[in-house]
Amino acid sequence: MTHRSCRFCQNELTETFVDLGMSPLSNAYLKKEELAQKETMFPLHAWVCSHCFLVQLESFETPEGIFGEYAYFSSYSSSWLEHCRVYADNIIPQLKLGETSQVVELASNDGYLLQYFKQHGIPVLGIEPARNVARVARDKGIPTEAVFFGQQTAQELRDRQIQADLLIGNNVLAHVPDINDFVAGMQILLAQKGTITMEFPHLLRLIEKNQFDTIYHEHFSYLSLHTVETIFAHHGLRIYNVEEYPTHGGSIRIYACHQNAPITTLSSVEDMKLREKDFGLLQLQTYKKFPVQVKEIREQLTQFLREKKSEGKTVLGYGAPAKGNTLLTYCEITTDLLAFTVDRSEYKQGHYLPGSHLPILSPEDLLAAKPDYVLILPWNLKDEIMEQMAEIRQWGGQFVVPIPKLEILP
Repeated sequence: MTHRSCRFCQNELTETFVDLGMSPLSNAYLKKEELAQKETMFPLHAWVCSHCFLVQLESFETPEGIFGEYAYFSSYSSSWLEHCRVYADNIIPQLKLGETSQVVELASNDGYLLQYFKQHGIPVLGIEPARNVARVARDKGIPTEAVFFGQQTAQELRDRQIQADLLIGNNVLAHVPDINDFVAGMQILLAQKGTITMEFPHLLRLIEKNQFDTIYHEHFSYLSLHTVETIFAHHGLRIYNVEEYPTHGGSIRIYACHQNAPITTLSSVEDMKLREKDFGLLQLQTYKKFPVQVKEIREQLTQFLREKKSEGKTVLGYGAPAKGNTLLTYCEITTDLLAFTVDRSEYKQGHYLPGSHLPILSPEDLLAAKPDYVLILPWNLKDEIMEQMAEIRQWGGQFVVPIPKLEILP
């Protein structure tokens, strides 16, 4: 048997969280000429560490192979942009940031967030490993370095007299295979009195809301406050505040500083840890129940699609998110049940989803087809999408979301 070790504490991994079978990389969108080629599939098997309770996937592909060229651009979600604008407007006065401050974002994508700090005249620097995405950010005037972040990059930046008064990471902590190197790098780059803020989907919400489709190879880890606090403390960092947000199906934002920084730890940290304990995140039995919930969703969705097909109804998809690829591949849904999906991103249009091979068209193509139902794959953006696609109601079309349970929305 293969010996698997926890990516944080090196404890042997023996406990399964959920096994979703074989799956391609969720952001490996295909061109038409690639459809006839054999896809590379990897086990999508999540484990939970019985020592530190870090839920994790094994690494099968290098970070360069996953993130060197990337299909996800943050600026295509208007609700996410508003979330980020509010964050910038609030934290600038809170930390008294100004023209002599330095804001650094890790996995800064296309400049979606740093643009709001730049508008206030605050020096910014993005660290974005995806070369194609980094180019888009630089074209917007956001200084961006296309490198992977860790201790070496952090030390090189520090040697250039760059230290972060505010160090940001949105939806990146889960994406790093070497979480110790990444967090140690943050400790190096953070100014003595600086603050780290990191947002990530909350493991408690993933389990509570059956969000198994957020498990894919680009997400190496699935995080609770308990585990993240343990990792940060190991590297000399202290979490002093935590906030909850509805983004990505339920996320938390942590605020951290150097262990000995003169910043008071707020009661929100202990409150959240108590909630996690009461929910059962420190008990293996909680994790072992999850596969049953996942199978129920697969049965609900596949039964719905087969029934509508037998009734002569049409169901089309909206969105081409990574989570949608996990859902469709695990449920074995192909063009036989879902003819195509659409996406606003021009970088995805004209391609095909990995695994299911659904064509990705434009939203205009969906409106022209007049489907009876629209399956919203990025269910975390359902309100935004239903507003954008309200026209389908003119012919009696309805929206469908698969998570946390199958639901038909008017």
